[in-house]
Amino acid sequence: MKLFSRNYDRPGPGVNKDEPRKKGIARFFEVLFRDFFDLVKLNLIFCVCILPAVTVFLLGLYGIFPGVMYLASLVLAFPVGGALVAYVFCVTKLLRDDPGYIWHDFKRKFRENFKQAAAPGIACAAIIQVQVIMWIPVFMSGTETGLGWTAAMLVVLLIFTMVAPYVFVLFAYVDLKTLQTIKNGILLSLANAPRSIAGALCGGFIWLVFVLLLPFSLLFLPLILIIGFSLSLLLCFMWVWPPIDKQFAIEETLNARREAKN
Repeated sequence: MKLFSRNYDRPGPGVNKDEPRKKGIARFFEVLFRDFFDLVKLNLIFCVCILPAVTVFLLGLYGIFPGVMYLASLVLAFPVGGALVAYVFCVTKLLRDDPGYIWHDFKRKFRENFKQAAAPGIACAAIIQVQVIMWIPVFMSGTETGLGWTAAMLVVLLIFTMVAPYVFVLFAYVDLKTLQTIKNGILLSLANAPRSIAGALCGGFIWLVFVLLLPFSLLFLPLILIIGFSLSLLLCFMWVWPPIDKQFAIEETLNARREAKN
């Protein structure tokens, strides 16, 4: 298996190699404060990428030709997969303490993975669509659902949020075929279930609070557009990145390539 045959980053100055990294909450705030403006840039770029699909989907939610709009939003979601790969690459690059140019890195990764990640990105959009359509009536109007149906929706949502981060970060770093990448993402997620669950819960906390406080939380929508997605991914990959890096020796491989060039 050829790792990083084309998906490796350009060298950067990084940090002092002898300086130990902080852990836990201290590490989270270190990256957040140090790279805050980069996280904001990433958030805004991603919002632009998903804007067409989200806009059309919202029109469907408001009752404007719902079936047609839902289908059209999935068609417009074709760049979402590439955008997610580029997004998680840039976030994990920050976790690797490897500085760079956000727009350059995002654009490069998007171009490299646009085609391969298109179908998984549309599948993610479809899963999120179904979840939104099912849950909004519950929170907005108090519509009751059966216990079994509610449990099923929660299980699907948990599995999705556990597996998706692994899949898209593997697209960014490991050169494999699409089905093999998805398979490896599922296996890694299950093999590291405690971290996968923690990542899913931490990454989804912002969105859970947002949904639970609807419609009042709409007042904070500008904050979501500025930093919400980045905070969610950063919280998630604080848990998910270490087992992925350990499994594929990503940082070790990149550092070896960097030293060989020097």
